[in-house]
Amino acid sequence: MSRTVLITDVTRFIGQPGTKALLAEGYRVFGTDPSFTDEKERKAYEDAHPGATALVPEKPDTLVTKIVEEAGTLDVLINNDAYPATRAPVDEASDELLAETFETLFFKAYRMARAAVQQMKKQGSGKIIFNTSAAPLNGLKNYSVYVSARGAANTLARSLAVELAADNIQVNAVAPNFVDNPDYFPPSLMADPDKAGRILKNIPMGRLGKPEEAASLLVYLASENASFITGQIIPLAGGWATAR
Repeated sequence: MSRTVLITDVTRFIGQPGTKALLAEGYRVFGTDPSFTDEKERKAYEDAHPGATALVPEKPDTLVTKIVEEAGTLDVLINNDAYPATRAPVDEASDELLAETFETLFFKAYRMARAAVQQMKKQGSGKIIFNTSAAPLNGLKNYSVYVSARGAANTLARSLAVELAADNIQVNAVAPNFVDNPDYFPPSLMADPDKAGRILKNIPMGRLGKPEEAASLLVYLASENASFITGQIIPLAGGWATAR
């Protein structure tokens, strides 16, 4: 029986390259996304990734139950949350921005992890991977709301790793920054030589990361080869996270 993966917000961030890479390794991939309330969007995802299953967004417990009923297990949860990194000096940040950012990047992921853990404990194994950000490792001026929400998710990964180690559940976070994806580095942005130059000068390696590089790290952490790795926040940032 192939190992089963659920990827949240699968059309965004690292969801699509992650789907492709996991399918290539023989995983059974379920993806859920807010856009999948539209049947055309579900079909488009499944057509682009033969073998993957698109799920209409529902409560976390319901999603887990549906996957287990169909596939027998939920072996890996990838919380693939994305929200704009909105510039907001602390004295100007609104309560609405604070609430929306934490709901999307922390609370939603917490609820999804809570539902997955109930199943993983029953089956005696599992892996949870948070796609977060390297930004909390350095901090970013005027982006305290975004950075704090991502930092909370990183801390959650570390805390759950300690809590769940005895249950044979490994919890880690992939912490990208400067990885090519349409949510944070859209083609229109990188096509502008001035804007692209200002971005690239911050990266010691002098280039954006490739989506496939992020997906490869997800595949590794999802695999049995990573079963002695837990509680790690792994920067994927071309040296930026260790440059200061």
